[in-house]
Amino acid sequence: MPAPSLSLDIKVLIGLLLFSVVWLLQIDSSSLTAPKDNLEQLTWVHSLEWGYYKHPPLPTWMFSVPVNVFGLSARTSYVTGALFTLAGLFVFWKLMQTLRGSRHATLALLAALCITYYNERLHFFNHEVVLMPFFVASALLVWRAVGSRQLHWWAALGCCLGLGALAKYQMILAAVAVFLFWLASGAWRERVHMIGLVLAAAISLAIISPHLYWLFLNDFGPIRYATESSLGASLGGGARLLNTLHWLADQLLNRALLAWVLLGLVMALHRRNRLAPQDTPQRPGTADASRALILCFGLTPIVLTCAIGIFAGSSLQLHWGTPFLLLAVPVAMELAGARLQPSRISITTAIKCFVALQLALLLVAQMTSARSELRLNSRHWRNFDSKALSQALAEPAREALGGDIRVISGPTAEAKALALKLREKPLVLIDGRMDISPWISQHMVDACGVLHLQLAASQPPGHQPVGEGFPSLYWRVTPPQEDAGGCVES
Repeated sequence: MPAPSLSLDIKVLIGLLLFSVVWLLQIDSSSLTAPKDNLEQLTWVHSLEWGYYKHPPLPTWMFSVPVNVFGLSARTSYVTGALFTLAGLFVFWKLMQTLRGSRHATLALLAALCITYYNERLHFFNHEVVLMPFFVASALLVWRAVGSRQLHWWAALGCCLGLGALAKYQMILAAVAVFLFWLASGAWRERVHMIGLVLAAAISLAIISPHLYWLFLNDFGPIRYATESSLGASLGGGARLLNTLHWLADQLLNRALLAWVLLGLVMALHRRNRLAPQDTPQRPGTADASRALILCFGLTPIVLTCAIGIFAGSSLQLHWGTPFLLLAVPVAMELAGARLQPSRISITTAIKCFVALQLALLLVAQMTSARSELRLNSRHWRNFDSKALSQALAEPAREALGGDIRVISGPTAEAKALALKLREKPLVLIDGRMDISPWISQHMVDACGVLHLQLAASQPPGHQPVGEGFPSLYWRVTPPQEDAGGCVES
């Protein structure tokens, strides 16, 4: 009796896990320190709040689970970030399988894996990464809701939108895409979908309402941060256009370039005389409806982000495309038309091209790492030598404090990178501000003392240079107060 074969879903999951293992091993072996976003989450996870000074709380809440199980470390953040990215990619594959069939979905997934957000940055754990599976899932859920005419799918969509908003406010772009598809598909003509849309909105609002209340109590801190840093940049006319074009070119011609290369190679190398069997997707609705879904979710985030840059004068951040760019792949495949029909797709050829491109990416990543003698991009943050920083500061700081280092005050990235290398694993007082560092009490600062780090172009008064290799970093200590009592963590 022949052994049962693995289902296609399991094969795809195994492929994604192998992909992640290869990249995580390369990243871990070639990086001297964790990404700044990971270090931010490694700092915030010390206190679970309804919000943080920059972002909503869901990523930090979810990160607390692996931290409690595996401990607070850079590697814990790497694996967590990779799992969220892989979850988004797998849901993406299921979405495309539903809309276009397995062969089309597999090619779309291979192309998406060539986007550098999802390979070189696989270890990133931030709000965009957590948003990614919620964004893709919202597309799949609205398709199920419209196709099935069942309200429980609309309720599930509301949960997805609400949780996504707790990950990052950019989930509003998914809500817009949902609404556009609701219009384009003609769902607005049916009473059940009118009720469904209202139900999804009500559930999502109920989920985010505690965070909205927190925003009110905390003077809308994350909103003010976004306005002051990016959204409220108020760029002039020429700068708006240049910034937007730079963002768009970076997304499509840098981050996603190898995705287009893969699709181009598949079209150029397919064997026209040996057509594969047709692959009919199992999906409700019509081809026009599925095309509308792909265009709504593939184009809406890109178009609206560009509109924000041009009309609002916002400074568009390059990482904003992380949750959305994979949906641009099926848009490109739609535009390719008959040249990428299932009967013309050679998955074997696609896999060979994919492996070649990934090997090239791995080689470039190694050449630009701190482990390479070439070090072609030695100033990249991943080459920040946090171990050397700890060796330079640990003993002098302990001597000046008269004991262990329990609190480090300064910029999150440098302070937390140092904290992870110290045996005490001190807490970080972000920029010296206790109002945005709820994991630290005034008593702890008074009783334990503080190691201060400061980035500056010249030596600030009362500070000492860290030393060779850190030309812009300076330090000093505030010793413990003798009458403050014992030094204990908050």
